[in-house]
Amino acid sequence: MSVHELDAQSIYRRCDPKRFTFQTTAELEDLSQIIGQPRAIDAVKFATGIREKGYNLFVMGDAGSGKRSLILQYFPQVAADKAAPSDWCYVYHFERPHEPRAVRLPTGAGGAYRQDIAELLEDLKAAFATAFDSEGYRTRRQEIEDHLNAQQEEVFGKIEEQAAAKNLSLRRTPEGIMFVPLQDGQPLTQEAYEALSDDARNQIEDATAELRKEMQRVLVQQPRMQREARDKIRELDRVAAEVSATPLFADLRKKYQGCPEVLTHLESLQQDAIHNAKMFLVEDGAPAEEASAAPSGEMDPAQIREFFFRRYQVNLIVTSSTQKGAPIIYEDNPTYQNLIGRVEYLPQMGALTTDFTLIKAGALHKANGGYLILEARRLLEQPFAWEGLKRALQSGVIRIESPQQMTDQVNTITLEPEPIPLNVKVALLGDHALYYALYAQDPDFSELFKVVADFEETIERSPENEQLYARLIGTLARKEGLMPFDPSAVARVIEQSSRLAEDTQKLTGHVRSVADLLHEADYWAGEAGHKVVSAKDVQRALDAQIFRLDRMRSRSLEFISRGTVLIDTQGDSIGQVNGLSVIQIGEFSFGSPHRISARVRLGSGKIVDIEREVELGGPLHSKGVLILTGFIGARYGGKYPLALSASLVFEQSYNGVDGDSASSAELYALLSAIGEIPLKQSLAVTGSVNQHGQVQAIGGVNEKIEGFFDVCQMRGLTGDQGVLIPAANVPHLMLRHDVVESVSKGKFHIYPVETIDQGIELLTGVKAGKRNAEGHYPKESVNGKVEARLSEMAQQWANLRGTQGID
Repeated sequence: MSVHELDAQSIYRRCDPKRFTFQTTAELEDLSQIIGQPRAIDAVKFATGIREKGYNLFVMGDAGSGKRSLILQYFPQVAADKAAPSDWCYVYHFERPHEPRAVRLPTGAGGAYRQDIAELLEDLKAAFATAFDSEGYRTRRQEIEDHLNAQQEEVFGKIEEQAAAKNLSLRRTPEGIMFVPLQDGQPLTQEAYEALSDDARNQIEDATAELRKEMQRVLVQQPRMQREARDKIRELDRVAAEVSATPLFADLRKKYQGCPEVLTHLESLQQDAIHNAKMFLVEDGAPAEEASAAPSGEMDPAQIREFFFRRYQVNLIVTSSTQKGAPIIYEDNPTYQNLIGRVEYLPQMGALTTDFTLIKAGALHKANGGYLILEARRLLEQPFAWEGLKRALQSGVIRIESPQQMTDQVNTITLEPEPIPLNVKVALLGDHALYYALYAQDPDFSELFKVVADFEETIERSPENEQLYARLIGTLARKEGLMPFDPSAVARVIEQSSRLAEDTQKLTGHVRSVADLLHEADYWAGEAGHKVVSAKDVQRALDAQIFRLDRMRSRSLEFISRGTVLIDTQGDSIGQVNGLSVIQIGEFSFGSPHRISARVRLGSGKIVDIEREVELGGPLHSKGVLILTGFIGARYGGKYPLALSASLVFEQSYNGVDGDSASSAELYALLSAIGEIPLKQSLAVTGSVNQHGQVQAIGGVNEKIEGFFDVCQMRGLTGDQGVLIPAANVPHLMLRHDVVESVSKGKFHIYPVETIDQGIELLTGVKAGKRNAEGHYPKESVNGKVEARLSEMAQQWANLRGTQGID
């Protein structure tokens, strides 16, 4: 069962700078590939290649792992081989103004169409002015007006003849038409009229009444004649406008004959322009009927005219005029309106007004025909954004609605723009927890994001990858404007990468941490006046990082040095062992020793976890205590029941305790207390244990070792101090240089153990012992002493039950 302590080479894997043939990283080519992520790269290729609906991409990995870099590196390669998407415009819907029409145009043609329409309006103004000022138009209009006047005069002439026959005269006055009696061709005066006989006056009144009836009949026909005249003038205007406008529109129809939406718009625009041709002639005012279409409130003629002509504008919301290949859009603020688009409003006359020219594109419009990249967590933090994105992907169209419309809370008039067909590949960037939460909680998620690119947290530390890592360092240095790194600096960065990966056979995939280290090393190199970054600069950056963050670690060591926290690093003690834990504060973690103690007494076989009893212990810690209970019962309780009560506690622990990494330490303390065998306080222990007594791997092994080393170094290294770790954790060791140096000088020891028996021998200096042929342990062995004590306690318990009736 002998355990061989680890040497310096086993606890730190160096990277030899001599394996690099360059003088500085400035000589290396830029790295054009992502290191060690074949699974993620394959998923991205698959997602971009498949065209079926729902095969959007979720890129899963920790923040800073290079997810976005991979997407922004690979998407352009694929997008470059694809055609640029169509341009999209919104135009006025002449039949239903609140439903603007969407118009698709060939790539880059949107701006030209907008300009063509603007020029068309100017041409129409000139053409209409010419048409309505032509001799032919004016002659024909005069003929219509003269014909109306002639009709009116003919009718009144007949009335006048009838009146003359009855000795009456028709007079037109500002008050209306009057009939005046005549005498000898002259109008009768009032005195003469009153001097007439009653019969004569009655005769005149009858004749006047008869003429008035006839006049009434004639006047009823006047509006009809005027209406007919107006219709003729209106038709004359229509024909004149149509004749002058048709050639202008014919040229545009020919230019855009392959665009059905454009042709539909041109047809509607032509009919509306012809119908409102007179508006093109008015410079300072507008007819009353046009003012009724303006927003409520008083508007001057210029405002009315400006408002009227907005209907003919083209709102170009997306253009690919400068786009080469499919678009790639990264939306860093994915609000609902930034994704779906919005309709803006303008204050006018004390009210908010809008029209199709105030429709603004969202990220989906800009990425249509290409790729959209979104941060999943930011997307989910925005109200309605996730639901809006899902709705667009499910329906295959972009429907611009306000959030209030989605929830049926709209109580004001707004626009309902025609939806635009959607063809986009969406890449969501998020961590593992977010992916699994969405997969479990949202049934739509798995239908819309069928491809997951799972980023590895670590990559293999092979010679090939070390060379690629050197190129990565060189690429980042050039990209960020840093000094070049020499081979020693590259080697030190690679070593630190293994430390971050917590594995000598791995390198971290967290590119941001590496980039941060490069920036800080560059800073310290500059402070030292260096032109090239060396290993000393990298080490200084690492030391500075720790110094900035280790205030709590220093306070913890201070408490131990002053005896506030009780930790022994020398001597022996029964039922007491140094356990190790990791404390995480922000981005900094450090190890700290904790005294674990066990006490036993006669009882019914229950082991009390004090941390659990006071609700400071988590479920994993409680699981570890139950496992060691099972181990003791299986190893020592085969012949008689366990007749002990035991208690286990983390001394001076005032926060929660979780995890099972201290279960082996708790078991050592319990065995020591039962067998009354002292444990060496110069050693600390970490590792979980199973019911068969095998010591299992734990996390944070480097920090735990260094935490106990710092305490021992603070008090003075004696050469007897060290740490017991699971043998399975040996590949994870990348310890600090001062620890490595102390191990190489024999001042500090690290023991890899596989079983509880190996560990108890190191802690006690006593053989663990194996059962002989009769099934007994050697009496002086640890197991022998534990079994003898348990046997004694079982006998005592049996005697108590017999004499006092204890159950």
